[in-house]
Amino acid sequence: MIEDRYYVEAAVWSVDTEALKAVRTSVFIIEQQIPESEEWDDDDAPADHVLARSPTGQPVGTARLTPDGRIGRMAVLSDWRGLGVGEALLRSLIERAQARGMRRLSLHAQVHAIPFYARSGFVAQGDTYLECEIPHQTMVLNLTDVPRTPPVRAAAPATQLPKRLTSAGAAELHDATLALIQCARHELCLYTRDLDPVIYAAPTVVDAIRKVALSGRGAQVRILIQDPARAVRDGLRLLELSQRLSSLIHLRQPAAEDLQYASAFALNDAGSFLYRTFGDRFEAEGDLYYPPRRDELKRYFDEVWERAEQPPELRRLSL
Repeated sequence: MIEDRYYVEAAVWSVDTEALKAVRTSVFIIEQQIPESEEWDDDDAPADHVLARSPTGQPVGTARLTPDGRIGRMAVLSDWRGLGVGEALLRSLIERAQARGMRRLSLHAQVHAIPFYARSGFVAQGDTYLECEIPHQTMVLNLTDVPRTPPVRAAAPATQLPKRLTSAGAAELHDATLALIQCARHELCLYTRDLDPVIYAAPTVVDAIRKVALSGRGAQVRILIQDPARAVRDGLRLLELSQRLSSLIHLRQPAAEDLQYASAFALNDAGSFLYRTFGDRFEAEGDLYYPPRRDELKRYFDEVWERAEQPPELRRLSL
């Protein structure tokens, strides 16, 4: 979910521990003085987490959904309260529960937050009680009574969304690449010379790639880099992300026989492509939905990928 002042994204405990802990430490351990030993538990690893971030990527809110349907650890930094962050986090978890076929959700609400959860349909149940010396109330929500949010299509019909992608400069190339990535369902293929800093150093693009990588079962991002040494030297944020999500984002260098290829392109699994005849220039042409050309480029990408290997520069980063 994207809003002007913040956005909400899926998070994984093993990957996003630092960001999740930063918010919860500030709200629960420091502000509410909950003992640290009470804050971290075995439910964190298997839970679905969501993170709210500022436009610059700062974590500002979080919540989790356990496999047995319990919502908890709802926390929003003090400076971000009253802006709808909590509602966005809660709505995201409800939608994720519906997608998993859950029929009932429960939570332990701090008493002052009962009206907040009630606005989303949660109903108080039983008496109040103390948790960590704070009064709480159990609340439940029957998901069978909640209209299901229609799924968002990866790409809108042609009548709603301009299909053509074009670029004549750096800003346009960034915007076209971002549009293609945001239309992806679960897969991206990127063929680059050196991870094109003008594109892949942009936080907006890196975050969009991250969302694809964490989009669910079968998700993968494959990147071919002709000059990985330069990408490593530039210390691009996408390389750092690939190390954190090494099972989802894969990087290889084309074999020697393929290094003379002068072009660059990006593909997704929604029929989109963006092609640059010369990979060191900004001019590009593409389409958000033209499977014939996308499939042609995908066949070439797969052939090169099979011959490619992980370059030494990237292996050293993994040590």
